[in-house]
Amino acid sequence: MSSDETPNVPTPRNSREAVREKAQKVHAQQSRARLMRRIIIGAVAIVAVGAIGTAVTMAVSAQVSKPQLTPTGMDGDGVLVSDITATAGSDEGAAAPTPDATDAGASAEPTPEPTTAGTVDIHVYVDYLSPDAGTFERANARQLANWVTEGAATLTYHPVALLTASSNGTKYSLRAAAAAACVATHSPDQFYAFNHDLLDDQPEVNSDGFSDVELADLAGAVGVDNAKKVRSCIEKQDYVTWAKDATSRALEGPLVGSDDLVLTSAPMIVVNGEAYVGALDDPAEFSQFVLTVASDAYYATATPTPAPSESPAPAPTETPAQ
Repeated sequence: MSSDETPNVPTPRNSREAVREKAQKVHAQQSRARLMRRIIIGAVAIVAVGAIGTAVTMAVSAQVSKPQLTPTGMDGDGVLVSDITATAGSDEGAAAPTPDATDAGASAEPTPEPTTAGTVDIHVYVDYLSPDAGTFERANARQLANWVTEGAATLTYHPVALLTASSNGTKYSLRAAAAAACVATHSPDQFYAFNHDLLDDQPEVNSDGFSDVELADLAGAVGVDNAKKVRSCIEKQDYVTWAKDATSRALEGPLVGSDDLVLTSAPMIVVNGEAYVGALDDPAEFSQFVLTVASDAYYATATPTPAPSESPAPAPTETPAQ
């Protein structure tokens, strides 16, 4: 048998149709793949935009819903100290914080007190990170306490935050001022002791300062009332916004009790509307300034007693002739 049969191979026309059909299938698959990619990308984009929108909405809602808290018991952004003996932080309850006898400027003799010219109004603006604020507190705490106790002066502390950028990003000045406001609000009788401790034992400038937990611990150490509320207020930084705004108001001025003074440094001590510019570590010099201001105020308001007017002598009456 001869084997001259031609193998069964596709004709050129059948081959072109097969290639065309295969190409159409590949094209269709690629089109479907591109369509799926577009759908997936669009879905991802929608989800991402939705997530971002939800996050922004939640952030804005939280910001709007959280009230801007303002401490209570404030007078011109300051805390009036009225009962020092009960807040000195000692068991006896009568001793005010006393500067070290070896401190510069300490005097062995009692310093003059401004009792002869009436009550004076003293405002002390303090940044709890300022070394000068600590120096003034340690040098003058005793006589300030005596003046308040004897009714010779009113004393108001104003927590401010000028050194917020000087604590390695922890904003200690701002947080400490807010913590003082927490104590003033929830345990006002212990404000003086807490304020004194923050100024007497300060962290160094350009250090982290005390954490919020440590500030709350310090408040507990002076025996605050409502300790849980005070701790929560400090750790949640309830009054940080207030402290920032209060500092801005002091920088814009005028300061409480003055006509045109603005906050320029901390501490800034204002007595009857006049700024003290003397030595911060010399209680005798500060006492003399207070006495002078008080005397000036007294004589400026005193009115001279009018001298009694002389009554005209009665005219003699003539006796009719007999």
